[in-house]
This record gives sequence, structure tokens and C-alpha cells, in this order.
Amino acid sequence: MSRLNVYHNAVFLQSASKLSQCPTAITAEVAFAGRSNAGKSSAINTLTDNKKLARTSKTPGRTQLINYFSINAEKSLVDLPGYGYAKVPISMKREWDKNLTEYLQSRDVLKGLVLLMDIRHPMQEFDTMMLNQAIDNEMPVRILLTKCDKLKKGPAKSTLLAVEKHLRESEVDDLVSVQLFSSLKNEGVKELVSVLDSWFLTSEDEVV
Repeated sequence: MSRLNVYHNAVFLQSASKLSQCPTAITAEVAFAGRSNAGKSSAINTLTDNKKLARTSKTPGRTQLINYFSINAEKSLVDLPGYGYAKVPISMKREWDKNLTEYLQSRDVLKGLVLLMDIRHPMQEFDTMMLNQAIDNEMPVRILLTKCDKLKKGPAKSTLLAVEKHLRESEVDDLVSVQLFSSLKNEGVKELVSVLDSWFLTSEDEVV
């Protein structure tokens, strides 16, 4: 698994409402998660160079299923339900929480988690919850501080350094890394691709 154009090959595969409905032919996948206003779908579309691949909306919380985008016959990108601002019943939110926890804990082919945070509001309660779940499962995480174009370079860099410091002090920087990202400016795409390549290549090494 390598090179940028591999992700440009991504096409919609299927949706699943729970773990038991996830595709069985996949041998390696990377999931994208984030609050409903973090720009998750836009980041996936930027990575794959396909503005219509992941559904985007002006109304946060429209992604309510686990959506699979295949890179090839055995590898996929996964768009997880957005959380935080979705105007849905509490019972549905609880069901999402249950399904998300089960997915992160039990999906054996999951090789890494891309966690998106609006750079203006990083490390919210949901972000911490997701990080803790991933760390508990020894899952590598790449944090994308999205919409970095909304800040000047100085404040953006300061936020990046602050998050890096928090990760070091929490002693989780061996599993969790962070970078700046902007879908609007295509900033941070190459860095993200490098991380994804390493995760997918690691899975290939394990198979061998």
C-alpha cells in the first residue's frame, strides 16, 4: 500500500449500523472519527480527491452509519458516525455510543484511528473519550487539527505544540501523534498519507 493515488481509487463499498454488518473480506482498515463539526467527511474527500465520496452537509451529524470506502479488494477507509451536535434522540445517541465502542474494541482488522478536531476547539470531552478507548486497545491514533486555515500560522502552531505537550505529559505520545490539516487549503495531506501508508504496510507485513 503506497503512494497518494492509491487513496484516490477509493469508492463507496457499503454502510453498516453495527459491527456484525461490517464487511468480512477486509483485511485492513483505518477509521476516521470526530465531532460532527470537525470536518471529517471533508477530510476524507480531500484525501481521496473526490468531493462527492463522503457525504458532507451544513447540518452536523448527518453521518449516522459506519461507511466503508474500499481502496482495493482488501483494504478500506471507514467513516464513523459524527458526534456532538447531531439533532437525534438520546436513545439513538446511546446506540451510536454502544456500536462505536464495540467497533473499536472488537474490529480486529482496524489498524489505526484518525481523530479529527477543530483546531479552535481541540481536546473536547468526546475527543478524550475516543483517545482513551483507542489507547486502552493499543490502537495508534493520528490527530488532525482541522480547519487550521481559520487561524494564522502563529496561533495554529501554538495549538499544535500545546496538544503535543499534552500527549507527552500524558505519556501516550508513543501511540498518538498530531498534525495540522486543512481541507480548504489541502494542507497536511502528504503527512496524513505517510501515516496511513505506514499503518497499511504494517498490516501487510503481519500477513506475511
